This record gives sequence, C-alpha cells and structure tokens, in this order.
Amino acid sequence: MPFEIPDSKVGHLDALLHGSGVLELVDAELAGRPGPKGLPVRTVLVGLLLSLHYHRSATLADVCRVLLDELRAPARGWLGVPEPGSLDAHGRHAFTRCVYRSFDRLTTALDPFRCDRRRRLPADEARLAVSAWEDTDSERVRRRVLLQEISDRLVLITVRLAHRRGLFKGWRGDIGVDTTPVPAWHHEPSEHRGLASVELTAGWHYCGGADKGIFGHSATLLVAASRRHPAGHPQAGKRVSRHPQLVLGLVLDSPGKRIGPNAIHALTALTPFGFPTGILASDRAYTDQVSQHFAQPARRLGYQLVLDYKRENRGVQGTHEGALLVDGSLACPAMPTALAQATFDLSDKAVRGIADDTLLREQIAAREPYYLRLKESADERGAIRLQCPASGPSPKVACPRFNQVHQIPAPRPAAVDLTDRRATAAHTAAKPTVPIPQAERLRALPEKELPRICRKPTITVRPGDLGKSDKFRQDRHYLHPSWQDAYRPERANIEGANGRLKSHGINIADPSKRLAHGRVAQTILLALMVCSANLQMLFTWDQTAGTTANEDPADVITVPSETAPGSLVANGLSPPQPPTMVHTST
Repeated sequence: MPFEIPDSKVGHLDALLHGSGVLELVDAELAGRPGPKGLPVRTVLVGLLLSLHYHRSATLADVCRVLLDELRAPARGWLGVPEPGSLDAHGRHAFTRCVYRSFDRLTTALDPFRCDRRRRLPADEARLAVSAWEDTDSERVRRRVLLQEISDRLVLITVRLAHRRGLFKGWRGDIGVDTTPVPAWHHEPSEHRGLASVELTAGWHYCGGADKGIFGHSATLLVAASRRHPAGHPQAGKRVSRHPQLVLGLVLDSPGKRIGPNAIHALTALTPFGFPTGILASDRAYTDQVSQHFAQPARRLGYQLVLDYKRENRGVQGTHEGALLVDGSLACPAMPTALAQATFDLSDKAVRGIADDTLLREQIAAREPYYLRLKESADERGAIRLQCPASGPSPKVACPRFNQVHQIPAPRPAAVDLTDRRATAAHTAAKPTVPIPQAERLRALPEKELPRICRKPTITVRPGDLGKSDKFRQDRHYLHPSWQDAYRPERANIEGANGRLKSHGINIADPSKRLAHGRVAQTILLALMVCSANLQMLFTWDQTAGTTANEDPADVITVPSETAPGSLVANGLSPPQPPTMVHTST
C-alpha cells in the first residue's frame, strides 16, 4: 500500500502558511498579471513543506510526487490536486508542468531582472542582471524588499509559535550571528569562455581559515543562544536560560556583500516580538565590518557586543582621549605594556587554549583594574560615560599621577582587620599601583601635557569617536571569564544550528535538494528549509523537554474555512465549524 500523508499534517502546514501572511503578499503581487492563473502558488508551497517534512527535499519533482501520490482525497480537495487515478502518463506530465509554471510565475514576479535562467549568459549580459540586485531603481528595490519580507515571514512564523507557547520564557535575548555558505548546484563562471554561471549572483564564500572557497551564496543566520552561568543555574543548568535554539533570522546574499547590514535587518525583524536584547556574539567577519554597518546599529537596538579578533588585531588597537583601546575595552594610558600587549600576535590556537596557559590567564586577570569603568549607560544618541579607574569613591587602582593632578591627600594610617576580606581589599595598599615614569615622579608634568583622561577623570564615548578602531569596541573584556561565559557558548549554539541545518535531514549544504535556478528561487527554498527545520526542532523540544502546547487561543492559528481545512475528527472528515483551529503542535 503506498504511503499516505495524514490530512492533519497537510492542514497544519497549510494553516502555517496562512498564519505567516506569505500568501497574502504573493496574491497581491500576482494580482492583475496576464494569462491564466494556473495552479495556486499556495498548493506548491504546501507541497514543498510536505516534501521537506517527509523526504527532506525541496525539489519540484518531489513536490509533484507528494501531491499526486501521497495525499488523501480530502487534502487533494483542499489543494486543488486532481485524482491521480484519473490521470494517464500525459495527464501526470501536464500536472507536473502546472507545478513548475506556478513556481516560475512566483519567482518571475519577484525577480528584479528577468532573464533566461536555464543557460549560462555571456559575461556582459550577466553583469546587467547582477546589477539589478545592487542598484537603486525603485521597482527593483521594491521587489528585493518583498522577496526578503516573504523569507522573513516564513522563518518568523515558527518563532511566533514558540513565543506564544512560552518557550522563550526566561530567555535573555542572547543571539549568535553567523554567515554560512550555501553551495550552488551549477558551475562557477568561465573566464576563458566568457560565460557567467547559471547562478548569476553566486560567488566564492571563504570560511574562516580556509584557503579554498565554496561557490554559491552566503546565508546570514541568527540563532537563539544562551550564555554560560558562572555558578550554575537551578533550572537551566550550566546556561542562564533553557529554550529551543531556533533560527531567528535568515538573509541570503552574494558572498561578501552586506554582511553587517544583513545581520542588522534580521535583528530588526525581531523587534515586534518584544524580546529582551542581550548579548550578540559574532565571529571575526563581523568584527571587520565598519562600525556604521554593524556595531553602531546593533547597539542602537540594545544589544551588547561580544567579539573576537584576528591575530594582527589583538592587543592595543587605538586610543581615545588618551585612553588605550586594549582588545576592545578602553583602559588607563599607563597600563603596563606587558598587560596591554599580552595578546599581541597571539595565535588562534593560544586563544582557544587559554585554559591551559596559566601566564595568559594571570595577565588577563591583571588587566581588570586598569579598564575604565562605566559611569553612565548609553543615552538616546548612544553615547556612554567612562571614568578613570583611580577616581570615584571606590577606586580600583592607586595612581600617583591622579593624586598629583587632583591634589588628593595621602590617606591617614588606619588599622585594618585582616580577617575582614572586604576591608582588606578596599585598602590602598591592596590595589595595584599605576606605574608612572621615574622622571614624572620627581617632577610632575604640566597638566596640558597629560592625556585627557588624566586631566578630567570622566570622558564621553560617542558612536564613531574611535574612528576606524570603533569596530573593535565590545562590551565584555576580551578573554576574561565573563567574555568566555558569553562568547564560547553562543558560538557553540550557532555552530550547532549550522550542524543541524547541514545534517543528513534537511541539508542546506546539499544543492541537489534545491535545484531551482536563480536567487529568488534559492531564497524561497532556503526559507522553507529553515522553517521546516525549526518545526522539527520544536517537535524534538516537546519530546525531550516534555512540553506541550497550551490550550489557549493564542496557541492556534485561525484561518478562513474556505482557504484551509478544518480541524479533523477521528474519521478524517472536517467538522462543520465555521472557523478552522489547527493546533501548532501537530
């Protein structure tokens, strides 16, 4: 007996599409186009989701087999699929052409530049098509924005389901962001023949540390991550929160293009959910972005940045108002050179193996008192106020220069209870002394020759004040335990999500599972693959964590009964209720 897909699963995925709002966008775009309407795009998209769920494939050939051979009679009626028994070989072929034409009608409407996607174009023709993805023509921009909106909705509908069920309760808004290669099925351009690739906007994606590139597109992914809890958490264990690590955002683009802006777009799309904004961990591809493209807008959204650096960028990275920028944090200008340059030219292997390097760990810990302290958090313009570590009622260091400039009298001798750890640590003798040159100890420098941070103990740091070095600034002290508790787990989360998306199930790294030509088709197929992977992740979460969907109106999707099946009873027939209530946990 041939395999049959339950009507409940068809209804679930159909309702999911309606709930995402994608079908409304598609119908509005296709309205008024000449020619027969043909097979509804809705049928093809539901078929793609079914094919991904049961066969882990997003090829239209598999969609045709699913629609013709694996649906029951009620589901075929919902989707407008003919009875397979009434079709001969020619009828099946005709239906297959209807499926292909329906998907082609969608991709054509969204493509900024329509061209022959079945052959390799000459290089000069290909450049015209590629430029349509980059120029500022209003109609082309509108189509690009609409395509991204469809992709966003396909991914975010699964996030909305998890959010409504309370699965993000306790999540602090920590996110891991990464750019991963999406290989193309077709060959790269041929220079000696003067021909472009069939995938016109594809290019070479180089993973970190790799000498050989991967030809295809690049996908920006956001993943719901969680930092490590320093002392352990009673509910979440070693992490500060317990939640499904869903993919929260997806943007497909040409390799090396708009790396920072694509991440910001995906983060901005999460704003309507009202999620908290926590730590944003990214790899060195994002550290290289100019601050106006990534760091500044990410901070405006409320995120704290945790970054890594290339070997040549470690150590002292710049100055501001006399303060040193040491591995992304502003510090006292008199920080000992051995500490400031502790990571200079440090290899990636040494960074990863810091747990086994006692000297490096001691140097990182010894840096801590010299960092400028936060006095005022960011205002509406993103400006923060930092103060000298020797200033304030609880200074972290003893600084002879600070005492000279500000005429701080020497403290009176006082008895200290050595059994009181807090009183002992607060005593001046227990704090590190800022090393001042011997000549300055004997003869104080004129105040105008001192760094600004030494003359005025509080400075303002505005977005962009550090110039090109502003992209290095981060909100955790590099390699400090607090940095490791945030960066390492969140990077592990994003790499784990990459592993799941490239597993033996839905494998986005296998181009044979998404053969349709063109960036529009690849964007839609990849979004459907991520959507299906998120649904599988939610199902696995229910099985392992023991959670179930709440019986609440917010936990179901309600759609008009004339466009989607009703909830099913035991005999497989739809009851006569006017609205449709499809449980998202199906």
